[in-house]
Amino acid sequence: MTEKLLYTPGEAMELMKRQKVLLIDIRDRDDYAEHHIQGAVNVPDIFYYLSETTPEGLEKMHAHFRDQLSEIGLTPDTTAIVYEDAYDSRYGGSCRGYWLLRYLGHEKTGVLDGGFSAWLDEGLPADADTVATTPTAFAVKPQPHMLATRDEVLKCLQDPGVKLLDIRDRIEWVAKSSSPYGVDFAPRKGRLPGALWMEWYEFLERDGQIPYFKSPDKIRALCAEYGLYPEDDIIIYCFKGARASNTYVALKEAGFERVRNYFGSWNEWSRDPGLPANEEVFD
Repeated sequence: MTEKLLYTPGEAMELMKRQKVLLIDIRDRDDYAEHHIQGAVNVPDIFYYLSETTPEGLEKMHAHFRDQLSEIGLTPDTTAIVYEDAYDSRYGGSCRGYWLLRYLGHEKTGVLDGGFSAWLDEGLPADADTVATTPTAFAVKPQPHMLATRDEVLKCLQDPGVKLLDIRDRIEWVAKSSSPYGVDFAPRKGRLPGALWMEWYEFLERDGQIPYFKSPDKIRALCAEYGLYPEDDIIIYCFKGARASNTYVALKEAGFERVRNYFGSWNEWSRDPGLPANEEVFD
């Protein structure tokens, strides 16, 4: 594992002294306008956008974020560091940003470890100033090895060599709620047939007030309890790919290489009545 995924606030500050760095705040516009890391730009759609993984859905997503990332002036030689308030404040939205930018082909991408909370905790500069950007032409270069599409997941349901990991909150796993957006936001409640379940919070350490990922050793030991190992072929899903991205980052940090994110997740799957689902409710 050599790719740099997580940057402490101190590492981000040091990097900004030597290289081009763009901090991307994925929080709501009102939160950003009130207070943000000095020089950061705001792209809340990184958290909110609901994707479909059909060819048409992916084309639409590519075009949407091509425009968004062009507008903020992201260039290939710039390291993008994505942040939220903390890893659990927006269901792992900063990791969703990391995964999305890497999938779209921006190699120099990372996550601010501990988020805005950790930044403020270290007394680093923040303000409410408007940040001017110079638009660029962001080139989308999809990385299909990072993504599991709806059709690929459907095929994998019959493949014992692929492990499907449901990472949602328990209330969704037991089919009592369809999403974090509301009990009946999606048309069906349930889970994908044959999926394993681990709640995404299990990957976070909560010794202090700010949550951080558990160590690689602890993550590997935790996964082994569920029959998941670094050499496994794993597809992660949640509701819209945020919590799945959070777990994706945790697993990559722990040395799991064959990991894909079903980015459309339950939001997409539940809207097609022709796709199989286990809708049994249990406690």
